[in-house]
Amino acid sequence: MFALALRSLRQRPGRATATLLSAFLGAAVVMTFNSLHDTAARPGVDSVSAESLSTAAGVVGGYGTLLVFFAIASTLTVNVRQRGAEMELLRCSGATPAQIRRMVVGEAVAIALVGAVLAIGPAMLGGRALLGVFQDSGQVARSVDYSFGPVALGSGIAITVSAAAGAAFLAVRRVALRRRTRGRARTFLAYAALLAGGAAVCSTFAFSAEDAALMAPPAYGAILLSVGCALLAPRLLGGLLDRLPLTGPSGYLAVRNLRRRAAEMSGVLMPLILFTCMASATLTMQAVESDAIRASGVPKSVDAKNLETLNLTVVGVIVVFCCVMLINSLYAATTYRGREFGQQRLVGATPGQVLGVVGAEGLILTVTGVFLGTVAGLAGVLAFSAVRTGSPWPGQGPGIWLAVVAVASAVTLGTVLFTARRTLRTPAVAAVTLVA
Repeated sequence: MFALALRSLRQRPGRATATLLSAFLGAAVVMTFNSLHDTAARPGVDSVSAESLSTAAGVVGGYGTLLVFFAIASTLTVNVRQRGAEMELLRCSGATPAQIRRMVVGEAVAIALVGAVLAIGPAMLGGRALLGVFQDSGQVARSVDYSFGPVALGSGIAITVSAAAGAAFLAVRRVALRRRTRGRARTFLAYAALLAGGAAVCSTFAFSAEDAALMAPPAYGAILLSVGCALLAPRLLGGLLDRLPLTGPSGYLAVRNLRRRAAEMSGVLMPLILFTCMASATLTMQAVESDAIRASGVPKSVDAKNLETLNLTVVGVIVVFCCVMLINSLYAATTYRGREFGQQRLVGATPGQVLGVVGAEGLILTVTGVFLGTVAGLAGVLAFSAVRTGSPWPGQGPGIWLAVVAVASAVTLGTVLFTARRTLRTPAVAAVTLVA
């Protein structure tokens, strides 16, 4: 079956591009930050520099591992669901569900391994640049030399390949076995994440305003809440579609298409929810912390500078990574609909009308993802601000939120419309007869 997986990839290399890009970026992120562990372990590194490097690697490495899994999972979910007919044909030809799983998992592992190997060079450059940022801010001594060693290499390859194998197994399981269950494991994990996130946010009130670890509980709580919302995305999207007051042909078709493809679109909502929550919550809490320090008149300590650098670095990684996740998922989902677009045009729809339907779908997805991400992030922000300043409403919150929403909307709608417009360049008859 591994040979069949390689043969399948050679025949259709285009469908592997999104997964390869996700694996490449995921491995690059993990290797970049975990190389700081290798650097901190070099002989002669002072304790302050070693602590700064290890803290950055540990905090962002945890975020990176989570993002890698969700990035690959969202892309593979879209790809696997689009191959339902192919898997059904394999089953009719005598292939067992276990053989189909091994084929798809083998494809994912092969792609992830290639992506991880390709990421080694960029990760080395990124790690060296990151060390320079810490040295310029005075958190790491200038005498510390960069090192890319076994921790970075081993963790990058292991995490990327493991995430690809696990995500592929979960994505193909329902398709290969033709299960019609509602995903009890997914629902259990979703509610567990929501419960853990709520507990983490509530634990914020057990800390004092001057506690150095105050930001950790609401930040991790908001992340867990966003993960829970992302796992429940198909159900939440279905509930929203039942209540939308959209009218006209474009609105009717958009709601109908999204209701029919709610499970597939969850792969798109996942990075959108994570991006909105993590970016808005982290930036807002950091703004509240900076304002509180400025109001106290006390200069920023080394720990405060470390925290600020970490937060800004995390947000930068999140913005790039989640945007790529979102673009990958949207590109794969929209490109696959070329046959559907061709059929619509053959029955009389103009390219403008097709774009109108796609735009309405993108708008619904954007509103849903931004709303769920905002709710999850707001829970952490309100708790942190209430303890840190005595007021739950941060002064800079609305401006930061609007900037995050603007980026999320531009990426979602821009990718959907650009990809659909490019797909519509294929003549309608050719698109209908095209074999995926």
